Amino acid sequence: MTEEHKPEGNERDHKKLGKELELFTFSDTVGKGLPLWLPKGATVRRELERFIVDEEIRRGYQHVRTPDIAKLDLYKKSGHYPHYKDSMYAPIVIDDEEFMLRPMTCPHHFELFLSKPRSYRDLPMRIAELAQLYRYEQSGELMGLQRVRTFCLSDAHIICKDEEQAVSEIGKALDLIEYANSVFGLKPGEDYWYRLSLGDRANTEKYYKDDAGWEKAEGLLREHMTTRGVKFTEAEDEAAFYGPKIDVQMKNVNGKEDTAFTVQYDLSSPQRFELDYTGEDGQKHRAFVVHRSSIGAIERLMAFLIEKYAGAFPLWLAPVQAKVLPIGEAHFAYAKSVVEALKNENIRAELDESNESLGKKIRNAKTEKIPYMLIIGDKEVSDSKVTIESRDSGNLGAVSLEEVISKLKTEIKDKK
Repeated sequence: MTEEHKPEGNERDHKKLGKELELFTFSDTVGKGLPLWLPKGATVRRELERFIVDEEIRRGYQHVRTPDIAKLDLYKKSGHYPHYKDSMYAPIVIDDEEFMLRPMTCPHHFELFLSKPRSYRDLPMRIAELAQLYRYEQSGELMGLQRVRTFCLSDAHIICKDEEQAVSEIGKALDLIEYANSVFGLKPGEDYWYRLSLGDRANTEKYYKDDAGWEKAEGLLREHMTTRGVKFTEAEDEAAFYGPKIDVQMKNVNGKEDTAFTVQYDLSSPQRFELDYTGEDGQKHRAFVVHRSSIGAIERLMAFLIEKYAGAFPLWLAPVQAKVLPIGEAHFAYAKSVVEALKNENIRAELDESNESLGKKIRNAKTEKIPYMLIIGDKEVSDSKVTIESRDSGNLGAVSLEEVISKLKTEIKDKK
């Protein structure tokens, strides 16, 4: 039995809830570690993607799109091959050239930077992408959505003119991570914590050779975290091959720790790709690079949030935000008009047209963890109202449809 299909005893386990709430599934015919998103799960991740893209654009990021494959030469140039070879899929031969499914977007983004001459006025240049990536995880490491073989990363690479600007951008990246976590209801020290991941100067097979650069970069990150005033641990031999990083760590319900988000200082790529810009003095200067992932892999974030909320997503993320429950057939026509009015306001609503009793309909909606149930009977039809039953707050009484729409839209907008 594969890890994705093992039964779980923990009621918050995302694999168990993912199946019960029809969010995602796996198929041995499709392949291990390749999640299939059902409509409800696709809705949640779409909201997460919209949220982070809009927020990043507000913060000065330029969102781009790059291909899921590239020539093997690109990854040789970046150093990912052979450093990252064991986590990459085998080359694909096309017209006598070798291509790779991409395990990361950094070299693609560097080529975008190099697409035309750049000036100091262009920097910092924040290149962001929701990128589908492919990494070979060993079968024994696969675990639900937390360890998969393809995932969508909220990735970005920030090209900076000097160290000072790079450190400033690291701080802004951490600000974004902390803001996103606050929206998700994740608390520092409780739901996530920081780790400074360091390299090993002696291990030149695993790490880019630049002793002085490593010493300085690690010192800069350590100083920034200390100045920031947040608690962090240090971990030897956990850096990226091209530089040290600040990792945001979380644990799943079974106690396994994973890196959720990360900010990385890159010693290698500016040299390998000759990332140069024209300075105020009219001369060429070598840029500095920061890698960062604001909300990490959407799949891994989904796993954490499913477990955090026990499947009871806040309204803005809920796959179905309101379920309309007519008591009998006589109330169907009005109930349908309520559903249409909600949908016209971009509220995700469904109609329960079953012949079940009202009590059973409410129990079913609660089992599906739907935030609001709108009950319609004779009085609601005659008064042109609905009775609100809240998943979290119980019965809220009868109100007009306009009031329901206003209440839900405000709650969705505020992301409470």
